[in-house]
Amino acid sequence: MKFTAQQIAGILEGDVDGNPDIEVSKLSKIEEGFEGALTFLANPKYKHHIYTTKASITIVNKSFVPEHEVETTMIKVEDAYLAFSKILEFYNSAKLNKSGIESPSFISESATFGENLYVGAFSYIADNVVIGENVKIYPNAFVGENVVIGDNTIVFAGAKIYSDTIIGSHCVINSGAIIGADGFGFAPNEDGGYSKIPQIGNVIIEDFVDIGAATTIDRATLGSTIIRKGVKLDNQIQIAHNVEIGENTVVAAQTGVAGSTKIGKHCQIGGQVGLAGHITIGDNVRIQAQSGIARNVKDNEVLQGSPAIKLSDYNKAYVHFKNLPTIVKNINDLEKINGNS
Repeated sequence: MKFTAQQIAGILEGDVDGNPDIEVSKLSKIEEGFEGALTFLANPKYKHHIYTTKASITIVNKSFVPEHEVETTMIKVEDAYLAFSKILEFYNSAKLNKSGIESPSFISESATFGENLYVGAFSYIADNVVIGENVKIYPNAFVGENVVIGDNTIVFAGAKIYSDTIIGSHCVINSGAIIGADGFGFAPNEDGGYSKIPQIGNVIIEDFVDIGAATTIDRATLGSTIIRKGVKLDNQIQIAHNVEIGENTVVAAQTGVAGSTKIGKHCQIGGQVGLAGHITIGDNVRIQAQSGIARNVKDNEVLQGSPAIKLSDYNKAYVHFKNLPTIVKNINDLEKINGNS
């Protein structure tokens, strides 16, 4: 798809400085610009690139005044970074605007779906599935029995959604994600082995949730594993059975959350964090990367370490820790002096 500078300026409510009819069909970084590409300048440290970029159109702040001749056509807006983000969203929507049912794929006769459905080749949609409008299900995806998928949700290639899962509107399930697999439930036997505990609950994902690639969310033993509205989960995260994650919480890659733990709203959890089971994390909690959490956490705490402690205490302790060899040497020297006195 090609767009002129004038069309882009109309979308962004900006002003064209240059050729209004010049066309672009690609996006690029300003330092890697090429003919037919659209780029942007927001950070002043990249300002020198605008005089050499080959990009056909560059989005800039209205406050930007060039010091030398500029060959690229400029579109001047209030906030270049925000405007380019808007273009990225528009571009991505256009790129993903697929519809129709590819062959071969399987859709059960008992499944129902709204308008503008896209189902990619080799996908499987089981009995009694309910799918909303403008849903995109990419190739090799699996959607199990009794699943509900809300409007404008995207299920990318290879994702697996097990039976009875409920997914809201405007969600993104990335490739390789597994939603609703059995929770890790086993009971020890007298002979030292383990018997599997049936996992008969489900997973509920509310609106505007993003699930990263290869992330797994286990179904509940009883009841539901719940991911609340606006949650963003990175790649390769493990969410165990009966976990609940509060609204607008974000979790970075390789974090593991053990069973029945409750996480509050607006939390920020770094990468490779481990949360023990059956604990409660309050609202607005921030947990630094690679921390281990084995206790309940109050609202607004900031934690680091394993086991995690308050960040302020961790930083104070770390000052001494990195000087520990010197501290030990000084103690040994004092003991020698005292011993000789």
